[in-house]
Amino acid sequence: MNRDYPLEKVRNFGIIAHIDAGKTTTSERVLFYTGSQHKIGEVHEGETTTDWMEQERERGITITSAAITCFWSLTSEADKKDASKKFRFNIIDTPGHIDFTAEVQRSMRVLDGAVVVLDGVSGVEPQTETNWRYADDANVPRLIFINKLDRTGASFDRSYASVLDRLSKKAVRMQIPIGEEGAHEGVVDLLTRKAYHFSGNMGEEVTFGDVPENLKADVETYRAELVERIVEQDENLMSAYLEGNEPSIEDLKKTLRKAVIANAVFPVFTGSALKNKGVQPVLDAVVEYLPSPIDLPAVKGTDPKTGAEIERKPSDDEPFTALAFKIQTDPFVGALTFFRVYAGTLEAGSYVYNSTTGTKERVGRIVRLQADKREEVKKVFTGEIAAAVGLKDTKTSHTLCDEAHPIILEEIVFPEPVVSLRIEPKTKADQEKLGVALRKLADEDPTFRVSTDEETMETIISGMGELHLDILVDRMKREFNVEANVGKPQVAYREAIKGTAEVENKYIKQTGGRGQYGHVKIRMKPLEALEEGAKIPNNTKREDHFEFINSIKGGVIPQEYIPAVEKGIREAMDRGVLAGYPIVDVSVELYDGSFHEVDSSEIAFKIAASQAFQEAVQKAKPVLLEPVMKVEVIVPEQFMGDITGNLSGKRGSIEGMEDRGMNKAIHAKVPLAEMFGYTTTLRSMTEGRGSMTMEFDHYETVPTNVAQTIIAARK
Repeated sequence: MNRDYPLEKVRNFGIIAHIDAGKTTTSERVLFYTGSQHKIGEVHEGETTTDWMEQERERGITITSAAITCFWSLTSEADKKDASKKFRFNIIDTPGHIDFTAEVQRSMRVLDGAVVVLDGVSGVEPQTETNWRYADDANVPRLIFINKLDRTGASFDRSYASVLDRLSKKAVRMQIPIGEEGAHEGVVDLLTRKAYHFSGNMGEEVTFGDVPENLKADVETYRAELVERIVEQDENLMSAYLEGNEPSIEDLKKTLRKAVIANAVFPVFTGSALKNKGVQPVLDAVVEYLPSPIDLPAVKGTDPKTGAEIERKPSDDEPFTALAFKIQTDPFVGALTFFRVYAGTLEAGSYVYNSTTGTKERVGRIVRLQADKREEVKKVFTGEIAAAVGLKDTKTSHTLCDEAHPIILEEIVFPEPVVSLRIEPKTKADQEKLGVALRKLADEDPTFRVSTDEETMETIISGMGELHLDILVDRMKREFNVEANVGKPQVAYREAIKGTAEVENKYIKQTGGRGQYGHVKIRMKPLEALEEGAKIPNNTKREDHFEFINSIKGGVIPQEYIPAVEKGIREAMDRGVLAGYPIVDVSVELYDGSFHEVDSSEIAFKIAASQAFQEAVQKAKPVLLEPVMKVEVIVPEQFMGDITGNLSGKRGSIEGMEDRGMNKAIHAKVPLAEMFGYTTTLRSMTEGRGSMTMEFDHYETVPTNVAQTIIAARK
């Protein structure tokens, strides 16, 4: 079986945005215009294709990233039916709500490009900035689509200014709108100086005309700016341009394509997806400016045997290499493992090697998704995104490859959860089902954690926010028929130390026969951030929140007991001394000790180290840390005083205010503990007109009086 589309005609891209910027509406238009569906689903009617979960349709938000395959040929092409002119799109529609950040992060890793959708009234919003940062980290080329220009209060210029101010100075306008708000009729393409009008029931008929008289001067001004930005990217074009020769449109497009792929320019488009204006030119731009898999550098990974860096070129002839980026439980087929193929090909029914776990698994079937509909395929090729049925042990971020040529790709790093709930099954029958449901949901979502409170033996679930946990509990009811009682949301506090300590601990136990003997001396201090480029010494193991330094000389403690000492310390870190919360950001040095020829054992050293650690923490001025959230509240001006006062009363610090469309945006940092149920408070304080977003920012020491209350409650 051969590939049906050449690699240079494949585009893997995502649609990303702040909640409510019209991302899913845009995706629905894309599906309609590419012929993947015959009727457009609307978010407000609960009939969209990409939002296919019941919770998504009820709440009108996107929760999981949906992957869809569809086809497109350029709007200007006369023969739309000619298969040789078509491009294959693999599109991922990602969530905009901050609680589902993990979905955006994981999608960024497997995308080659992205279309960033903005609300033409609000411009750049907090989640847009966060997603933009993820795209920067993953080096993903982007186009920008300023949407909702038909809405009252919409302004292309103001939204464009917010892009330059808050996202990137490298953005440049490719179009300007013909009219705004109720008068929005179409767009003008600056490069070709053509006006686009959209007619037909669904805007499917695109006609080209002359630029309206009243826009001619603006078009020339902005076109000159655009051409200058493009020729700056190429010395030959630049010198020709300075001599007064304007490059051809073809040369300008070629140069712009290179610049977009190199993240040197971000083209800005505009329109209104809901009113069916401006989506087709964005699809043309995806073809013309976003990269195909062969425009990108080879993917890098490490050899699991030697640790050496190896790379795989995007080619069907290279050994098979893919990254699993998402697990989804499907009621009909079981677990679907979504993967992106970076090199080689894979056939259904064959075996694949999971280099992350070192195991082999059989790929039963391979499916390509049209959101919740699926089409079975016999074989997938380089550059494709598909889902495998039948993989038992593959989790998010695992590398799948050819066993004869193993490679491990870089893992996707996810943020730590900040909110927890206690959960218990309502009946005996629910008990077993609860375990299964929690395990499956945790496999799907890397930011969802399940643990057991050692003292009370209660089950604790942790996630990124109240909405996140709310939806997961709801899914347990609907998808797994589990009825459960849920406690109040709890903050994921941490403990840390402010001082240093030196402690010696001997664990000696004499019973009949062989005894136990372990003796350690440790030094403890707060973990400091590494300087840029600093080398970690050979005797040091360092992770995000813990450093272990082995300074044992001359075998005073034999080498085989050192891992047991580290293990004892790690286990003790799980339970803090103040209120039993995990201890973070400590550096522990094992510098001396002794052993007994007969009585020493791993368990003795583990216990000795654990006890020494607990004692050292008590001496090293322990403190309680709490998550502090970055909060943005958008309210009409008349409520501003009340809201800032309310946030200050919640131990919040107001960081700034700005105009956002017709409203005011208040930026603040507030402890998470004070923010539970805030959405309801905000609604009642602003007659239902206020909205907010909140994301984790950092951990900070809890004030003494508040800490005492928390500690007393835990005791």
